[in-house]
Amino acid sequence: MNEENCFPEIAESLASQNEWLLVHSLGNAFPLLRDEIELTIERGKILFGFTDDKGFQTWRVADYKIERGKLTLDLTRNFGRTRQRIRLVPRVSAAELSQAVELARLEKANRIAGLIVAKYPKSKLVRVALNEENGRFAQIIFEHSNRIQTAVLSDVAEHAAPENLLTTAILWSVKLQNRRKKPINTIWILAETKLYKNLRKLHALLDKNWQSKVLVKEISRRAETQTAEIRDEPPIVFENLCREKPSPIAMAESLETSRIADEIIKLAPEKTDALFAKHGETLRFFGLPFARVRRIGNAEKVWFGTERERRILNETTRAEFYDLLENLETYRRFDSPNKRHDYFRLAPEAWLEAVLRRNINLLDGNLILSPIYNQFRAAGDRIDLLALRKDGRLIVIELKTAPDREMIFQAADYWRKIELQRRSGNLRRAKIFGDLEIADAPSVVYLVAPTLSFHRDFAFLSKTVSPKIEIYRFDLNENWRENLKVMKVSKVEK
Repeated sequence: MNEENCFPEIAESLASQNEWLLVHSLGNAFPLLRDEIELTIERGKILFGFTDDKGFQTWRVADYKIERGKLTLDLTRNFGRTRQRIRLVPRVSAAELSQAVELARLEKANRIAGLIVAKYPKSKLVRVALNEENGRFAQIIFEHSNRIQTAVLSDVAEHAAPENLLTTAILWSVKLQNRRKKPINTIWILAETKLYKNLRKLHALLDKNWQSKVLVKEISRRAETQTAEIRDEPPIVFENLCREKPSPIAMAESLETSRIADEIIKLAPEKTDALFAKHGETLRFFGLPFARVRRIGNAEKVWFGTERERRILNETTRAEFYDLLENLETYRRFDSPNKRHDYFRLAPEAWLEAVLRRNINLLDGNLILSPIYNQFRAAGDRIDLLALRKDGRLIVIELKTAPDREMIFQAADYWRKIELQRRSGNLRRAKIFGDLEIADAPSVVYLVAPTLSFHRDFAFLSKTVSPKIEIYRFDLNENWRENLKVMKVSKVEK
C-alpha cells in the first residue's frame, strides 16, 4: 500500500459522513462523530486515531477497503504485534444499525463455534445463536460423539463483567437442566484471556455443586498470528485464592481535610462529606460530587461542577458556585420539588452510602464508627464501605438502590480481594484502622438495599456461592432518603 497515494482517498471517505458507527472485528460497536476521528500521515505512515469506551487510541493503517460507503481498515501497532480490523459504517436508521451489530455478533458466535469443532472434531453443532435478552452473548449447544450435549456461553459484545457472565450462565443452565428432551447438565463459559483470568477467580467462589456444572475455559490467541484456540486449565481451589500477590493499597497522603475543604463543608455540614484522593479531596453533597480540592505546590485550588466540565473557583465564578450549592439544597433532598431533576436522580447508591455512613450504628451497633472507610480501593475496584466490627472482623458492605442480579457475585469478589489483602498483612501494615487490631478471621459481607431492590433471583443465586463466605442481608425501608431504617436482618443461607 502506497500511504501517500491512499491517504487522500481515506480522508475523503471519512469526511463524507458526520456520524459513523465503528464496528470492531469482535462484534462490539461504538458511535463516532467525524471530529472524534483523527487521520494523519507521519513519516510516510497513515495514523488513525479515535475515541471509544477505552479512551483515545492511535493505530497505523496497514490496509483499507472502501465499498458502498463503508470503510474497512486493517490496523496495527506495537511494531505489528497487535492487529485488528474495524469497519466504519455510516450511521443509519436504528433498525439497520441494530441489524448490523447483530450480524457482527453472530459472525463472532460462529467463529467461536468453529473453535469448538476444531478442538472436538467428532462433535456436532446443534445450535448457534445470540441470547434473546439483549443479544450480547453467544449461546452455543454442541453434541459429543456419545450424544451428550454441552452448552457454551461467550461474550460477543465485549462489555460483560465476570459476574454478569457467571450469572447469565447459571440462570441459562437452570433452564437447560429442566428441559424435557435432552436436558443439559454442563455449561462452559468461553472468554478471552483477560476476562478468563478474572472469571476463574470468581468461579472458585461458587459452591462445589455449581463448580462442577459451570466450567470456565480460555479463548487463547497467539499474538503473532492472532489464531485462536480453546485452552483448559484446572479450576482454582478455594483455599488457593488468597495465595496470589495482592496489589498494593492506594492510600491518600492525608486523611485530614484541607482548609478550603473545611470551609466548603461548613456551608452544609450535615449533607457534605469528603473522599480523599492522592492530591486532595472530592467533596460530595449527599454522595453527589460537586467540588474537587487539589494541592498544587503549596497552593490549594478548587474546581466545581457536577458535569465533566468543571470551573475553577475564584472571585469571578464565586456566584456560580453558590448557585450550584443552592440548587443542590433545593433538588437533592427527599422532598425535592422535581424528582426528575438530575440532582435528585444521579448517584443514588452514593446517596445511600453517604446517609448510611453517618448512621452506621443503625446497620450494626457493633461496627467501629471511626475510622470507617468508604469507597475503599481493592485491586482497582471500589468497595462501598469497609468497616471494622468490635470483635475485629472486617466488614465488606455492598449497597444497591435498584435490583441488581449480579449483586451477590460482586460482593463475593470484593470479599476475595479484601481477604487477599488481609491475609497478606497489607491491611495491618497500612494501618487503615489506626492501631485497632484486625482479627485473624475471614471478613464478613453485609448486603444492604431497600427491600424491593433485592433482585427476584437473589435468593436462588445466593445459594450458588460457597458456604465459606459469611453473608448477611439488610432490608431497608423504601423511603430511606427521608428516614433510614433497617427493616430486617437475615443471614444468607446457602
